Amino acid sequence: MEIYYSIFFFLFGAAFGSFYNVVGMRWPAGKSIVQPGSHCDACQKPLMALDLIPVLSYVLLRGKCRQCGEKFGAFHALIELFTGLLFILAYVHFGFTAELIVALLFISLFAIITVSDICYMIIQDKVLLIFGSLIVIGRIISPLTPWWDTVAGAVFGFGLLLLVSMFSKNGMGGGDIKLYFVIGLVLGVKLTFISIFLSSVIGLIVAVFLKRGFGKTIPFGPSIAVGSLIAYFYGSELFDWYTSLFF
Repeated sequence: MEIYYSIFFFLFGAAFGSFYNVVGMRWPAGKSIVQPGSHCDACQKPLMALDLIPVLSYVLLRGKCRQCGEKFGAFHALIELFTGLLFILAYVHFGFTAELIVALLFISLFAIITVSDICYMIIQDKVLLIFGSLIVIGRIISPLTPWWDTVAGAVFGFGLLLLVSMFSKNGMGGGDIKLYFVIGLVLGVKLTFISIFLSSVIGLIVAVFLKRGFGKTIPFGPSIAVGSLIAYFYGSELFDWYTSLFF
């Protein structure tokens, strides 16, 4: 039975990942997420239903438009794939509990902001507002222990990133700062700190890999997404392992 639930959550997540691609691409550009329907940017022809199966269509069509042969990048297929895999991880980690709702919202938020930040260097306020509101409801249903750690985590995440921005002369984007308010709601203080540490390390590695020097701007949202999800699922274990080295 577990394998069937895992397959369900993968398909469920991949389908939502496809939708999150649309939201992340269209909302920052001021476009409707409903009209026009999905189409090839090269030939402008509508994509058929068989072209829109998450992940599978990309593989079967070998990353090309069925009608004009123009190559599609793998980026959107990867968003679908990883959203599906992360939905499985959330189910395996939390099962059918109230925390699963929070986990799926958290993953969904990062799928959208990863697309928008990579494509436009934007983390939209309305995305943060929508998911922040839903996560507050989720945290009421599935509170942290103690319950006030949700509020403390949000204030800590927002405040620390704001201080970093001030002392680095706006080296931190406003979207990243507001994003950490929402992250703090989910993680609480301890895991938010771990998230910031991991995200900074990942961001530095990405910057070195891309050979970007100081003063060069790179989207930090994807690094925050990876660091925060690691902290969410495995932060307590990492913290216990780290402290065991010294005590």
